[in-house]
Order: sequence, then structure tokens, then C-alpha cells
Amino acid sequence: MKKLLLFLIGISFFYSLGLAQQNRPNIVWIVVEDMSPEHLEVYGGTGGKTPHLNALAKESVQYMNAFSTAGVCAPSRAALISGAYQTSIGAMHMRTLAASAVASDDYPPGFKGYSAVLPEGMKPYPLILREAGYYTSNNSKEDYQFRSPVTMWDESSPRAHYRNRIDKSQPFFSIFNFTTTHESQVWAREKEPLKVDPAKVKIPPYYPDDSISRYVMARFITNVMTMDDQVGEVIQQLKEDGLYDNTIIFFYSDHGDGLPYVKRELYDRGLRVPLLIKAPFLQAGTRNEELVSFVDFAPTLLSLAGIPIPESIHGQAFLGPQKSGPRKYIYAARDRMDSEYDRVRAVSDGRYKYIRNYMPEKPNYQNIRFRLQNPLMPHLLKLHQEGKLNENQARWFAASKPLEELYDTQSDPYEFKNLASDPAFAEKLAELRKAHEQWISDYGDLGAVNEMEMVRTWWKGKDTPPVTPAAQLKFENGKVHLTCSNPSASIGYRFSEKEGWKVYTAPFEAKIGETINVNSHRIGYEPTVISLVIQ
Repeated sequence: MKKLLLFLIGISFFYSLGLAQQNRPNIVWIVVEDMSPEHLEVYGGTGGKTPHLNALAKESVQYMNAFSTAGVCAPSRAALISGAYQTSIGAMHMRTLAASAVASDDYPPGFKGYSAVLPEGMKPYPLILREAGYYTSNNSKEDYQFRSPVTMWDESSPRAHYRNRIDKSQPFFSIFNFTTTHESQVWAREKEPLKVDPAKVKIPPYYPDDSISRYVMARFITNVMTMDDQVGEVIQQLKEDGLYDNTIIFFYSDHGDGLPYVKRELYDRGLRVPLLIKAPFLQAGTRNEELVSFVDFAPTLLSLAGIPIPESIHGQAFLGPQKSGPRKYIYAARDRMDSEYDRVRAVSDGRYKYIRNYMPEKPNYQNIRFRLQNPLMPHLLKLHQEGKLNENQARWFAASKPLEELYDTQSDPYEFKNLASDPAFAEKLAELRKAHEQWISDYGDLGAVNEMEMVRTWWKGKDTPPVTPAAQLKFENGKVHLTCSNPSASIGYRFSEKEGWKVYTAPFEAKIGETINVNSHRIGYEPTVISLVIQ
């Protein structure tokens, strides 16, 4: 009854606003990679110009305390797509989808690639949107730690676009993901001219102020400026289509900077992200200081779309008719990064950050081969070996780390001074420690389990994932009825391989003799595809 009431409230909310066809708003997410907020001029700037995002900010609410659930993409994206903490659904290791027999320095010995098995009944939000009548497109990165079912997107490709929907009155949800600011683009774009003078960029104190740091920062800021132009193109397309004014737009990054001592870490510089939201019912040009977590994005999206929020979602809506009260804490986790295992957890009240190191015997720094391609990384290693880094720069390379850390991110924004042993902060330490432990009690933490043992449990002790049962077809009164014995499986169907897969939600009309292709897929299992002749 509560869900039905929320649904009716949502429909009434958008009907009164007149935002979109079918009483549902069009929604666009513009997602960029590996970028902390401060590179945007509206968040302070580091030397580059971002005019398109400046303009968007003037028409948006600017969120000042939005945080990812990890300092790296795939675990954070798992939390985004599910609305659940990656540590509770087994999607916390970076990264899970790899060749089944990996012999690479990028993975630990004995690793076997796998698709995370979502808990019974949990659905990714694009699938929920499609079931509610949305056209969903993703252009084009996924990286959700599982193989997406064919029912999740109408289109997920470099060509995906809301413009591709046949029925132009159909409400759409479209993601445009730009890789321009990704960590790898620091070296992939090294031959492109710089748009900023290295002598004029801001260098954070965790790097030495020298020519290499300045070049890498200038390269990164240049990539941010290129990304800003790409964002401008999406906004221009919406304006050309007469959709800009009444489309809800989210702009955000998937975590903090893709730079050494930032990406993969649980300091604010690795977790805090820019977030701009433009909507007709929001007060343009304002700032919001409330805490927002990535697990809140999915329920907020559903709230805005007038769709009841499933019980399986851990986050809380911060907009729309199902909006919750202010969040008290945000939580984050660090687990395996490529070949290196660690287990670190963090909780923050927006000012004070608590970090629990479950493997304190290990250093914070991890020798990740991929990151060594950034010219700044071998440079920092060389300076460390030569004893030329100052205390705050060298602490990343310490042989071990404390069991607990506590930082005042207001007075110490770079989290250099650990207050965990300071008696003046004992009460805050105890509060956040308790919050951390309650979080694990409430949601569980599969990071405490051996990764391959977790996978074998999902796979029922076997070396390969289970296979989703084939869908069953019943033809009655001119309509096709599809069912699957696995209640967590989604069912897709199509009459021709030239068609896109439709998501099955209710019986549909067909004719005797027609052939129908049916795909049943529980996320984490192997899908089953069959062709059936209607009789």
C-alpha cells in the first residue's frame, strides 16, 4: 500500500508540472570519468576554463558534498546501477569481468573472471525504467561488474542516443559518458597540444611542485577543458530538439581525479565528485550542502520518474516525491585493485572522516602496473627512493598504515593529520567507528570473504557460473505468456534478429506460426536464448 501511495504521488507530482509525455520526465545523465570537482571553475578551478559547465551550473543546483562509494570506477558504478553498496552485493573488487583464464600481472594468482551475482529480486535501475515504459540508452561505458542482460537497455553502444527512439513521445533516460578525463588519457593524449600553461596551474601539496607535476596537471586540466566542449555538444543537441528546458539533467564524475595518490584512495579527493542537477522545479544557480552518496542516485532517479523505490535499494532519494530526510553519513570502500588486495572502509559526516584499515600491515601505495604509464608515477617513486619527498608526500609510501584514521576535512582538506589518537577527538572517533560497524551490520560486507570463495558460493561450488533456466512459453487467446522458473531472471523477446530486444512485462499478441526469440537471464548467471515457434 505504501509503494502504491508513493507511485500515485509521483504521477500527480509530474502531471502537475507537465514535464514530459506520459506524465514522466525525460532524464539525461552526463557522466565523466576520474575527475574531482575543483577542476571546474564553479568549484574553484585549477587553471582551466569550463564555460559550458559554468553555464549549466547557473541553471542547476550545485551539490557540494556528493561522494562516490569507491575511489575507482567499476565498484562505484556497481553502486550506481544497483542503488546498493558494492560491498554488500559482492561487486567491490576492481575489476571482475575478465577472461575466464587470466594469466596476467593485472590480476592476482588464481583469479578467475566472473560476473557478480546480484541478490534475489534486485534489478538495475535501467531495467526498472524500461519496465515502466522508458526508452533507455547508454553511450557507452557500462563497467558495472556484471554482464548486462539484453533487457537492460534499448541501446548501449557508441551510437546510443535518445534520438534513436522510434516513438518520439516515449519518455527517455539517456546516459552520455565521456572518457576524456580518464586516468589513461593523461598518456593517451600526450601528443595533443596543451590548453593551459603548466606554469599557471595549481599543484596540490601531495605532489612536489616541479616540471613533471606541472606537465601532468596541465595535461589533465586540458582534458577537462576538452570534456567541457563535449558536454556543450550534448546540451546543444537537447536545445536543438526543443527538450532542454523540460529535461532533467545530472552532470557528475564517477569518482575523484585519475591521478596518483587520488584515484583508488578513500580520501575526499578520491571520493568527492561534482554534481550539477538542472530541472524545471529546482531553484537555478543555488548550492546544496547536504550529503549525497552514489547509492542515492538510483532511488532519486526512480523518485523523479514517479516509480516506487524497491526495498532492495540501500540509498535514499534526495529529490522527487519519495525524497527522504537528510543523510547523516556517507560510506566508502576499497578492496582489490587489479592485482593488489586490500580492505579499507570509510565513513564521513561531511566534515570528519573515519577510515578503518583491515590490512594495516600493507602500505597505502599499491604497485599497479596500469598506473605506471602515468609519467608522474615513476617520477614520484624515484623521488621517494632518493628521499626527496616531504613528509606529507612520502606518507603514501609508508610500509604500513594505522588501524584507524580520523581527519577533520574542514581544517585539513588533504587529510594529512591523523586525529585518531588525539583525546580531544575521542568522542567523534567513537561515533564514526560505531557508524562504520553499524553499516556493516545493516548491509553486510563481502570484502571479508575470500574473493574466489565468494564466487564459488555463487556458482554452487562449481568452476563455471550457473545457467539461467530457459523461459517457458504459453500461447493463449492470441497472446504469448512467458515465464522463467528463476524468479530473479529478466526475460527479453524479439521476433527477428534485426529487432532490438523488448523486455517482457505482460502477455503480448502474436500469431500461430511466428517464431519468437526469447532470452532469460539472471544477472551473474549465463543467459539462455531459445527460439520458439508459436503453436
